[in-house]
Amino acid sequence: MTALYVKIDDEIGGTRWMGRPPLLSDSELLCLAVAQELLGYRSEARVAALRP
Repeated sequence: MTALYVKIDDEIGGTRWMGRPPLLSDSELLCLAVAQELLGYRSEARVAALRP
């Protein structure tokens, strides 16, 4: 998962936003979405259950 994040972060570049800073960077959000798809999780409930 770390390698996936680093690859995505390198490709996307820096975080850009206006106003309040986001809770997740674009790279973090995209990494979670790709990991969810690769692991075959189709529902948000299954992904939420993985969080500590």
